[in-house]
Amino acid sequence: MRLPALIDPHVHVREPGQTHKEDWDTATQAALAGGVTTILAMPNTKPPIFDAATLDLALGAAKAKARCDYAQFLGAGPSNADWDRHQALLPQAAGLKMYLDSTFGELRLDDMTLWQQHFQTWPRNLPIVAHSESRSMAAVILLAAIYDRPVHIAHVSLKEEILLIRAAKERGLRVTCEVTPHHLFLTRDDIVPSPLHPSAIGIGEEGEGRFSVRPRIASREDVEALWANLEVIDCFATDHAPHTLAEKDGENPPPGFPGLETLLPLMLTAIDEKRLTINQLIEKSVTNPRKIFSLPEQPETWIEIDENARWEIRAADLRSKCGWTPFEGWQVKGRVTRVVLRGREAFKDGKVLVEPGYGQNVRQK
Repeated sequence: MRLPALIDPHVHVREPGQTHKEDWDTATQAALAGGVTTILAMPNTKPPIFDAATLDLALGAAKAKARCDYAQFLGAGPSNADWDRHQALLPQAAGLKMYLDSTFGELRLDDMTLWQQHFQTWPRNLPIVAHSESRSMAAVILLAAIYDRPVHIAHVSLKEEILLIRAAKERGLRVTCEVTPHHLFLTRDDIVPSPLHPSAIGIGEEGEGRFSVRPRIASREDVEALWANLEVIDCFATDHAPHTLAEKDGENPPPGFPGLETLLPLMLTAIDEKRLTINQLIEKSVTNPRKIFSLPEQPETWIEIDENARWEIRAADLRSKCGWTPFEGWQVKGRVTRVVLRGREAFKDGKVLVEPGYGQNVRQK
């Protein structure tokens, strides 16, 4: 079966600064293996991507290494809201990412007056994406209403959140949202105490911390609410956030899961189980991301899948540098067999065929 190539609007590439976890080469190989030909990279790297110099740093690495197409977000920080002074820089970015809850380092925005400054100066024709959970999500939707501009809510996970977004849309507010596979397919019931460290969380005996993610894995009621409100969800996004097993199994496990290679098989399995349709998959992984983030069409680009292939997800077969997956051992139905990107065979039968640097910056004129 031939399908349009997917877009993932939420990917942590980890370059610059943490290339032991992932880099532009390995992340884009994983993307192609998962049927994704465009990724939008998050800015909370080391250093964070928040000005011309750091954007050049990220885009330079991407130009040299990326095997699929891409764009890079700028990060909203407490002291860089003077965007009206940087008009030439802004069209080069995928959008503005605002961290209103969990993040590390220089991009955390704890004061709502800082949110206002970014809403006032960021160009109205470029997207704002907010990591905002529960009450902070309600607050940023209010801010978007006050400033009469759209806002995209990252990785919605709770019943209260999806119902609030539904209510906002019904009242004509310009809010869109995304949901990750791990918030659709995992619940707190999958998390059990580690036998070695009962105060920690893990996957059975696999080790503590592997279920650490932000937003946290929610209840079964929350997951059921997401599935019951699929029409409210605009995008599927992986929030691909790789960390090494040593880090995840350490005393202070960082939050995040890899996900680029497991998105499509999980969704194809849901289609086989009649929980999702092919049209919904295309809408939320191609049509809507392209519209929300103003992404160009990719000519002569598509993926081919074997919708009848049954297989087991194993980290040993994946290309992400981090070397593990929260879906280890899951039985899925549907596999990517071929990816054509801009007329060239980029992936076939388990092999990435394009060289580093083949990927293009979709924001480059």
